[in-house]
Amino acid sequence: MAKLKLQTAAEIGALIRRTRKEQHVSQAVLAGLASVGTRFISDLENGKGTIQIQKLLDVLTALGLGLYIFNRWEND
Repeated sequence: MAKLKLQTAAEIGALIRRTRKEQHVSQAVLAGLASVGTRFISDLENGKGTIQIQKLLDVLTALGLGLYIFNRWEND
């Protein structure tokens, strides 16, 4: 997957939804893999900005995704 510049909760949620669907995984299955509730997955995919960061990281890990933090002042 190409590097993406994600700046909002909605953009992160859209990526998670798209990846989950590409992997043919239901919200319930993903919730079980990440040890979170299905409501959390729904809120996350809908861009709700009040999520807990550790749960977000658990969901990304369950999908095989990593989170890349970059310094915007660095050159590529």
